[in-house]
Amino acid sequence: MNGSSAIFSTGELLNNTYRIEAALGQGGTSEVYRARSEITGKLVALKALRSEFASNEDYVTLLRREEEIREISHPAIVRYHHNQRTADGVVFLVMDYVDGVRLEDRLKGGGMRADEVLTVAEKVAGGLAAAHAYGIVHRDLSPDNIILRDGDPARPVIIDFGIAKDVRPGAETIVGSEFAGKYAYAAPEQLHGQSDSRADIYALGALLLQVFRGAPAEAGRNLLEVVERKKRPLDTAGVPEPLKSIIDRMTAPDPEDRFQSADEIIAAIRNPAASLAAPASEDATVIVPAGSRPGGTASTAPAAAGARGAPVTSSPPGAWAGGAAETPKRRGAWPALAGLAALAAAGGGAWYAGLFDPLLGAPLADPFTLEIVHPEDGRVTVAGYVTSEEMRAALSERAAAADGTAELSLASGNIAETWDDEVLFLLDSLEPLQEWRVALSDNAATVTGLTEDPAMREAVDVAVAEQLGTGGVRGDVEIVLGPRLLPPSRLRPVLEDLADCGPLALVDPPAVGYSFGDRIAVAGAVSSPETAADLEDALAARIGDRRVALDLDILNPVLCKIDAALPSAPSGGIDIGFDGGDGAPEGGPFIPGESITITVTLPPEIVDGYIFVVAISVTEQVLPLLPNPSIPRDNAVAALRDGREGAVTVEMPVVEVDPALFGRNAILVIHSDTQIFDGMRPIESVASFAEALQERSGPIQRLDSRILATAPQR
Repeated sequence: MNGSSAIFSTGELLNNTYRIEAALGQGGTSEVYRARSEITGKLVALKALRSEFASNEDYVTLLRREEEIREISHPAIVRYHHNQRTADGVVFLVMDYVDGVRLEDRLKGGGMRADEVLTVAEKVAGGLAAAHAYGIVHRDLSPDNIILRDGDPARPVIIDFGIAKDVRPGAETIVGSEFAGKYAYAAPEQLHGQSDSRADIYALGALLLQVFRGAPAEAGRNLLEVVERKKRPLDTAGVPEPLKSIIDRMTAPDPEDRFQSADEIIAAIRNPAASLAAPASEDATVIVPAGSRPGGTASTAPAAAGARGAPVTSSPPGAWAGGAAETPKRRGAWPALAGLAALAAAGGGAWYAGLFDPLLGAPLADPFTLEIVHPEDGRVTVAGYVTSEEMRAALSERAAAADGTAELSLASGNIAETWDDEVLFLLDSLEPLQEWRVALSDNAATVTGLTEDPAMREAVDVAVAEQLGTGGVRGDVEIVLGPRLLPPSRLRPVLEDLADCGPLALVDPPAVGYSFGDRIAVAGAVSSPETAADLEDALAARIGDRRVALDLDILNPVLCKIDAALPSAPSGGIDIGFDGGDGAPEGGPFIPGESITITVTLPPEIVDGYIFVVAISVTEQVLPLLPNPSIPRDNAVAALRDGREGAVTVEMPVVEVDPALFGRNAILVIHSDTQIFDGMRPIESVASFAEALQERSGPIQRLDSRILATAPQR
């Protein structure tokens, strides 16, 4: 995600209901997650506002209005449910989770067959018809916000109404009437902030063409080029019928020439011969004489008519004099782009983005916004306002060099005189990072980034923070330490390299990987505190901004040897207690000369078999406690219980702490089906005891142990 900490972590439980399972993606203001309701077990998608927008009531209003679209019920429209807010203020929208493949993925994978594209078109048009009937215009249809449920072209779902517009009388729009959408798929009239249901029809046709071709749309290198391209019909050469004619009709530059409703699209798909026939009153074509257009070339253009069926009128001689044809509007349609584009060219670009200042100056942008995003794949995207052609060229060159895109408009704004230089310097400072994002609003900047190099993080963080604290552009910077998603496979080699007392294991690792802020738990045993410290350092160098929790038994080489030699057996739940008398802390450490009473408490379920108890010292000696050579005692469970039920506590012989036994000793309790030794075991070495135990491991049912720590003084 865009170079900042994720809003939620995998495994996190929201409002005691939704358990986060995975991050799905992000947009400019939000992040999307897959989650499961712990009440119903149902999978849902959660759309959460990023931290820099969560405190802005305008963006919260966007989610609130998007939630209102839940009243639309159609299989091709994602089902919205409700908004919620967490205890720490994060706002998220709950919607149905759609499991499938994005049309964008099919586009990148080589496209789709014409019959599949028509199937998608019919189903999506049905969803649009439902939305339009409710007065909602999507305004941002593109291959990345349509998912084929289970990969089936017959089950497409529109998943994002984030910038939809409510056109019902008296209703508020979700974003506003200004331009919204993506240039590659936006209808020409959207460049002027005008959009009705026919804008969605254009966008659907444009995206269907690109999905069929298996190639992304080319909007244009700058907004003027976008405007010029939008005047012309899309190139559908090579598209088979009836898909070609349907797309041509959907994407006519003049909205009056398109299908007028989504229902008309469905009718054309089901009966192309009847729906695509040209009406008898279809406008004729005017042939402009050679030489009457600048450059001396002949051209064809739709004739203007005051109303359908009106006489056709040719352009008078000299109509192109001065570079602008004076033709009336077609059927009262939106202002012709041709004249505006010509005026823009003649005026050196003074007209831009559908705005024209009477003084031929750049329009005022309030706020003056610019966003530059450098994702992990390196394809820089730039969008927003700039004050000069030089700045636009500089940013466009950066985007082009990274195989990215730039959508920039000339404007004036309430910004510092040094704004351009400071922004470019900021981008240079961030360049070493793997990912970064700069969001500017007037002179306020929010800068986020990601790297896996701690030294680089510190250097960039310091440099950018200093710049944002002293120049005309002010703001905050947050550089996070990656990777963004950490697979468990990157940590296991570290555990294998440092395991010196049996295997080390990750506790409940996520299937895909650890998200930012996740807790990485490691369990096992190590031979020394030094090994534990080395393990913590090695993990810290790889995990980025995540936490490590080591649940380790710190033993010693002797105990590790016996641990490795012990047979595999589960814990029996046998409790081992130490009592050093008055003044001794519970469990030690115990000091030389101190007498220790060791107790073993059998749980209620252990009612038969045999119990063996030994003490293993740091000097690699094994001392039998039960049975004990000096204190004969039956080690059968029945004898130890002596008719008692429930939990039964048995005292072992008193042990006196030897001055040579400083360190970590261990008490080992074995529960077996039968007597595992032929007779009483003497005091012996760890090696001989382990060998004897391995030879007789068959009857062993359970193993329990506890460390007995000794120290020279308290």
